[in-house]
Amino acid sequence: MEFLVRVDGARVYELPADESAALIERERVRGRELMAAGTIRHFWRIPGRRGNIGIWSAADADELEAALTSLPVWPYADIEVTPLARHPMTAVS
Repeated sequence: MEFLVRVDGARVYELPADESAALIERERVRGRELMAAGTIRHFWRIPGRRGNIGIWSAADADELEAALTSLPVWPYADIEVTPLARHPMTAVS
């Protein structure tokens, strides 16, 4: 199942600079792990914002929740999830 996930991490930058930098580095490491595992399929920055948007893949909402809560920025981020369904025009005939 695929999900559109929007992450606003602006509150991370309200932390003291050393804490923010360490948290962002841990987030990069975890993000790379999720990309390597195929959980994060596509990923973009949102220009002018401290956020990103991506297509995430998980067996179900519970698996997605586990991936999202594993993010180091989880306690500081505002995350919006939209489940996606295949459009009939993209179905294989």
